[in-house]
Amino acid sequence: MPNSVASQTLFLYSTTVSDVGTVRSNNQDSAFAGEHLIAICDGMGGHAGGDTASTIAIRSLAHIEHDDVNGDVSTVARMMETSVMAAHDAIVGKAKRERKLAGMGTTVTAVALVAGYWVLAHIGDSRAYLLRDGRLTRMTQDHSYVQHLIDTGRISPAEARNHPQRNVVMRVLGDFDIDPHPDIAIRAAHPTDRWMLCSDGLCGVLEDSTIEQTLTAYSDQEECAQQLVSMALKAGSTDNVTAVIADATLALDADAFDLPHQTPLVAGAASASLEPIADILNEPVATAPMLRDANASPAQRAAALIQSQPASQPSPRVAQPSAVREENGERANPDTGEIPVIQKRDGHVTDDPNDPDVAKAIHHERQTQRKETRKRGRRNRLIAILIVIAALALATGGAFGAYRWSQTKYFIGNADGVVAVYQGVNTNVFGLALSHEVKRTNIDIDSLPQAWRDQLQDGITFNSYDEAIQHVQVIRQEKSNFNDNSNTSKSSGDAGNGTSDSSDSSDSSGSNGTDGDSSAGSSQTDGGTADGTAGDTGTDASSTDTDGGDAQ
Repeated sequence: MPNSVASQTLFLYSTTVSDVGTVRSNNQDSAFAGEHLIAICDGMGGHAGGDTASTIAIRSLAHIEHDDVNGDVSTVARMMETSVMAAHDAIVGKAKRERKLAGMGTTVTAVALVAGYWVLAHIGDSRAYLLRDGRLTRMTQDHSYVQHLIDTGRISPAEARNHPQRNVVMRVLGDFDIDPHPDIAIRAAHPTDRWMLCSDGLCGVLEDSTIEQTLTAYSDQEECAQQLVSMALKAGSTDNVTAVIADATLALDADAFDLPHQTPLVAGAASASLEPIADILNEPVATAPMLRDANASPAQRAAALIQSQPASQPSPRVAQPSAVREENGERANPDTGEIPVIQKRDGHVTDDPNDPDVAKAIHHERQTQRKETRKRGRRNRLIAILIVIAALALATGGAFGAYRWSQTKYFIGNADGVVAVYQGVNTNVFGLALSHEVKRTNIDIDSLPQAWRDQLQDGITFNSYDEAIQHVQVIRQEKSNFNDNSNTSKSSGDAGNGTSDSSDSSDSSGSNGTDGDSSAGSSQTDGGTADGTAGDTGTDASSTDTDGGDAQ
C-alpha cells in the first residue's frame, strides 16, 4: 500500500439530498458531501436523540475533509476509526448528562479519497454502493439482525425485506452496550468510480437492480440523488430518506490553476449547525439542495431552473468560518458540540481527535467532567446522609415524645392473676412494652365478677396514679360486696333447710305423744274410776310402770 501521493490525482465531486419523508415529524439523518469525504449517518433514539447523535458523528468526521496527511492511507484509516470512536464517546457522554437523550445512537458510513485509494468506515445498517464500469457492488455489510439471519441461512434476502425486525441493528454508535468499532476497508480508486451512500429509508425499499439502473441512467449527480430519494418515497418508505452521490474525476494537469472545487454540503439534522462545521473546515459550507416536487413534470423542472428560484425551494444557506463571521460583524455561534473545536496558533480550526491540541482539550474536558461527577456524587451522598439523619432524628424524637406521653397514663390490669396498677399504656411497639407495673394488690382476679375480669383483661385506663388507686378501692369494695352477697345467699339457703327438719321432728313427736297420751288416758280412765286424784297420780305411775314394764 503506498504511503505517498499516487502518480495520478483523483478529485471528488459530490452532492447529497435528504428528505424527512411522509411519516416522520423530523429528519434524524445527517449527511456530508465534500471533495475528499462523503458520509451518511442515520440517527435513532427519539425526537431529539437521533438528530443529536447523527450531528455529532458528522462533526467528528468533518476534519478529514481538509486534513493534509501527505497521502498516507494508513494514517487516514486510523483517523477515520479514531473519529468514529470519538463520536461514540461524545454521544455516550452527552446521553449521560442529558437524560432525555438516553438511548440515542447513529449509524456511520463514510468514504474518504486519499492518494488514489478509497478508505471506507462503516457501522450500522446504512449502506455504501460502488458503481464501477457499469456494475454495482454493495461495499458494506449490514450490522443488523435480519442480515445475521441471512448470513446464517435462516431467511432469504426477499424475506428480509418484510421481516418484522428488519430495523433492529446489532452494532451502532451510541448509548448501547455493544461494540462501537467500525469496519475499515481500503480499496484502490479508479477514475469514473461512482459512490452512492444511503440510509435504510432508501435501500430498505429499492432493489439493488433499481439503484444500479438509476446510477447508470443519470450522469448528473444532483439529478441522480433527487431521483433515488423520490423513488424511495414513492415506493412507500416510512423513514427519512437520504442519498449521497460522489464521482471520482481524473485531473489531467494536477498543477493547473483552475482545479475542481466545490463547497462542502451538509444535509439533514447536521445542517442546523453549519457554523461549527465551517469552523472545523475553516472554509464555507452550505446546506444541501432540498428534494424537488416529485410530481413536477420535466418541463416544470426546466422552467424552475431557468427562473431565479421557485418559491417552494428555499435558497441554500451558506455558513462562513468564525474568522470571516467576526470580520463581517456577525456574532459567533457558541460551540454546542461534544467534541471540542480548537483554534491553532496559525488560526487553523480543527476538531480532529488525532490532533494533540484536540486530544489535550478532550482529556481536559473529561477530567473536568469526572471532577464534576465526583463532586456531584459527594454532594448527593451528603444530601442523602443528611436526609437519613433528619429522618432518624424525627423518628427518634417522635418515638421519644410518644413514650413520654405514654408514661403520663396509668391503667389497672392483670398481673399473674391479681389486680395490679401499671404506668404507661397497655400496648407495645416492635416488641417494646410501653408500660411497667408500679403496684400489685392482693385482689384475686378469679374472685371478681366476669364483667370486671373482662375489663381488667383489656386494662382500665386513667390519667393519674391517684385515680387508678381510687378505682382499686372501688374494685376491692365491689369484691367485698360480691362476696357478702354470695355468703348471704348461702346462709339463707341453709336456714331454710333446718326449719323444715324441726317441723318434721315436732310433728313426729307430737303424733307419738298424742298416741301415748291417748293410750295413757285410756288406761287412766279405766283405773281412775274409783278415785280421781289417785287416778291422776296413778296415771303417772301407771305410765311409769307401763314404761318400766315395757323395758322389762
